[in-house]
Amino acid sequence: MSTETGAFKASSMTPLQRINAILGGSAGNMVEWYDWFAYSSFSLYFAKHFFPAGDSTAQLLQAAAVFAVGFLARPIGAWLMGLYADWAGLRAALTASVSLMSVGSFAIAILPTYSQIGQFAAIGLVLARLVQGLSLGGEYGASATYMSEMAGSKHRGFWSSFQYLTLIAGQLTALAVLIVLQKTMSVEALESWGWRIPFAIGGLLAIVVFWIRSGLHESNEYLRAKAAGEKGGTLRLLREHPTEFMAILGLTAAGSLSFYAYTTYMQKFLVNTTGFTKDTATAISAGALVLYMFIQPLSGWISDYVGRKYMIAISFTLGAILTYPIMSMIAVTDSPFIAFVLMTTLVLVVSGYSACNAAVKAELLPAHVRALGVALPYALANTIFGGTAEYVALKFKDEGLESGFYIYVSVVMAISAVIAFRMRNTNVTSLIRDD
Repeated sequence: MSTETGAFKASSMTPLQRINAILGGSAGNMVEWYDWFAYSSFSLYFAKHFFPAGDSTAQLLQAAAVFAVGFLARPIGAWLMGLYADWAGLRAALTASVSLMSVGSFAIAILPTYSQIGQFAAIGLVLARLVQGLSLGGEYGASATYMSEMAGSKHRGFWSSFQYLTLIAGQLTALAVLIVLQKTMSVEALESWGWRIPFAIGGLLAIVVFWIRSGLHESNEYLRAKAAGEKGGTLRLLREHPTEFMAILGLTAAGSLSFYAYTTYMQKFLVNTTGFTKDTATAISAGALVLYMFIQPLSGWISDYVGRKYMIAISFTLGAILTYPIMSMIAVTDSPFIAFVLMTTLVLVVSGYSACNAAVKAELLPAHVRALGVALPYALANTIFGGTAEYVALKFKDEGLESGFYIYVSVVMAISAVIAFRMRNTNVTSLIRDD
């Protein structure tokens, strides 16, 4: 079957074509996030090579600051790649973003250390993270939009959940590489040069994904908007859709902060606060992330029936209530199993947001401003709240007020829960046209 819109003829996708499109978009998303999270996963080993002064907390604090700096480039990448995606197509934006990620990863893999070039080592690390930030800033909006448009209306929550599933898979792959290297290399070798291996792997995988993405089909939504002569732009987005822009920013604030607090920072928290060894902390994080990854499609499927806004609102409400007591219990436990159960509880709570957030954001906006409208507020909130999560947490700890971070996360989640409850139910008001 097909529908006519002006000079454009949109054909319905078969289930196999839909799956191929989702998998094609997902593969690149996974590699992009693997490259991004490899930095955080291996910072326990390379921090001293770039920041030799101070104790382990001070070194991690400086490495976390560079992690946050990478987020500063994400709004710029989101803006540029969002405009590019709305004008040139999602396929072009997806291939461009993965190319930048490859460059950034290879740069870190070969970067000289402080003992070799002094302060220029840290400068080089910052520049490489800025390139990766540009890439990932553009990746989210393009992949979230592409996968949501390819998903179809009936099961959009389910299919678009693979956007976050592959995000988690990327983080989990970074942890898996870390575990393998921990088991096959001596601590001395891993700390000396082994930490470079994951970045070289990421650069090579990004090249493979570039080839895969160059063969993706363009979405009917973009082709329809192009045939109709609809043009987007930053000013048009802000002028015509300010409420949607702020809603996406508000949802992302809690989603990003809680995600990085519960996952990326948790590995350091388990070592630096709870007192577990690096190997034990890595194993706990990996186990929780496996369950978190596999719950995404189920949460997305549920959102197709109960309403995506309600899934997100309930997720944030539970997070606001449970973060303080659970983080407090993790801080004092000496049982890896209890730490695993508590961490798993937190990531399962936030899955109500992560599984369906891509679909919700894409459904709020028309096609001609969708990629930019999803990417830009997401990147801004991610930079402000997600990118600084580790730094803020470590700063609270450094000041002897570690529980202040738990309160901070809870308050942001409570505010975003109110935003979610007040927004419209995109299950019935979606602006993505059926294909």
